[in-house]
Amino acid sequence: MNIVAETQRSEPDLTCMPLSARNQLRGTIENIENGEILSHIVVRVGDNLIESVITRTSADEMKLKVGDTVRAVIKSTEVMIAKD
Repeated sequence: MNIVAETQRSEPDLTCMPLSARNQLRGTIENIENGEILSHIVVRVGDNLIESVITRTSADEMKLKVGDTVRAVIKSTEVMIAKD
């Protein structure tokens, strides 16, 4: 006798996720390149482009698509400054 357990996966609530990160930049997704494991996301913030690599699973769960308004959340232990 084969018994297959059926699991139900709940979708994450992405509408309200409190974060301690203070560096959050609102922008628009300009490009998405999906690989088998990772997704490369390009977000336009004003005149600048912010690039991020996240898991393909996360990109799929968030249903990310070009044109979506998102926040680039930057959490780092240091920020380097360069002078032009």
